Amino acid sequence: MTQAGFVVPKSGLDTLGLKNLGTVHWNLTVPALYEEAIRRGEGQLGEGGAFVVRTGVHTGRSPNDKFFVDDSVTHNNVDWGKTNKPISPERYRALYNRMIAYAQRRDLFARDCWAGADPSHRIGVRVVTETAWHNMFARNMFLRPKTEELAGFRPDFTILNLPGFQAEPALDGTASDCVILVNFTDRVVAIGGTWYAGEIKKSVFTILNYLLPEKNILPMHASANIGPKGDVAIFFGLSGTGKTTLSADPARTLIGDDEHGWAETSLFNFEGGCYAKVIKLSREAEPEIYATTERFGTVLENVVIDPTGALDLDDGQYTENTRACYPIDFIPNTLPSGIAATPENIVMLTADAFGVLPPISRLSPEQAMYHFLSGYTARVAGTEKGVTEPQATFSTCFGAPFMPRHPTVYAKMLGEKMARQNVKCWLVNTGWSGGGFGVGQRMSIRHTRAMVRAALDGTLAAAASSTDPHFGMQVPSACPDVPGDVLNPRNTWKDKKAYDSTARDLTQRFEKNFQQFESHVDGKIKQAAIRAAA
Repeated sequence: MTQAGFVVPKSGLDTLGLKNLGTVHWNLTVPALYEEAIRRGEGQLGEGGAFVVRTGVHTGRSPNDKFFVDDSVTHNNVDWGKTNKPISPERYRALYNRMIAYAQRRDLFARDCWAGADPSHRIGVRVVTETAWHNMFARNMFLRPKTEELAGFRPDFTILNLPGFQAEPALDGTASDCVILVNFTDRVVAIGGTWYAGEIKKSVFTILNYLLPEKNILPMHASANIGPKGDVAIFFGLSGTGKTTLSADPARTLIGDDEHGWAETSLFNFEGGCYAKVIKLSREAEPEIYATTERFGTVLENVVIDPTGALDLDDGQYTENTRACYPIDFIPNTLPSGIAATPENIVMLTADAFGVLPPISRLSPEQAMYHFLSGYTARVAGTEKGVTEPQATFSTCFGAPFMPRHPTVYAKMLGEKMARQNVKCWLVNTGWSGGGFGVGQRMSIRHTRAMVRAALDGTLAAAASSTDPHFGMQVPSACPDVPGDVLNPRNTWKDKKAYDSTARDLTQRFEKNFQQFESHVDGKIKQAAIRAAA
């Protein structure tokens, strides 16, 4: 086996069983990765310098294809079920060995990086990929060690990404030819059968979600920023709710756009990059993110490109889930250290396609824990095959596919930290107003930004409010730069009876979803739960 690249660490790949390989390219620079990716025909060079790739049939994550090894380490710690599916050590070993055999005599790209900006809590991750562009994705996404750190680097976990390998369900016991195997004993994640790079990113997040609660650190699927006065805000939200957009505020400094840890005295970014959704991205509304799509070093997934290299961000012919992966310093006004003080405000984002939730409301600590466990948003027609009308989606902790432990472990930590540090929590609806999807209009991003800013600067905390009759949260009566009738969702509907009926329907969905948690939470959270009217 020959080795080529920048820095080769003392510990190699043989501990993974990877032997008889072709060339292993260690820690290549971005220009070198571009050269390798172009030489191998892995993608195209876009106008402005971004590298544009297609991910084939998998244009998003494959949650049904993820398995955790069920052994003495995980058996009593993982919340087994539909999301966290078990695989026996024996079946894992047989499948993993087939993946290792697939890798023989192939060229590979190895990348050493940190996950976690706080040196006290970070882990070393080695990402081994079949392609140069996946390795560039890892370089953008995670924290890059200093040169002197690379020479003696020893990983705590390894991600083995072999998209060309295909599992055989009849032989391997998998759900399809795609597979993501998580082994906390061997400290390995093995990915096969999917070219979608987001599986690499979320594998590292899954690892941290398992490890950090034992250190009393709350791992969060959330973006975060810091204001001019040093006040920190966290933004929870599922894909499409505005988590990346709202945290990239020119008036505030971005800490990170997706994953963070909340320790006793600090909040820190897990990553060194961003993975933004770019479908129909507007140069005027989101200039900072838009600019990254035209930069050398950005990886664009499934963005339409013509033979001249021109990009069409409005075209979703491959998927609505088009993505840009870039280093966080491509965004102006970011926090270089990735470490800040503990938060003063939490913003929970939901895109309510039914159009009945208030655009902003304040939650009590118990309501915050309830909505954290619920993790509500709504999918709309046209974004997924078979979705013809709005569908309520509940993803606990705003990231159920990445949470190996029981959701109440994370919710309890959230509630305790909020209480100890007197943190305010806001529920923001970035979805529809004046009616549901197809009738009403999407919330104005200008109004949403104004409401979020008023919440973070303390204006809304001091404003008069009223209790929403359906959902129970406190709704402010006024907000600077926002028309008064926008704040009360019922006022925006022409048909008030239709609003009341739709609101009752959504409360029933909340109530049904929460039944799975009721036996695990205390009385205060039960009292804060949304109940359908009798």
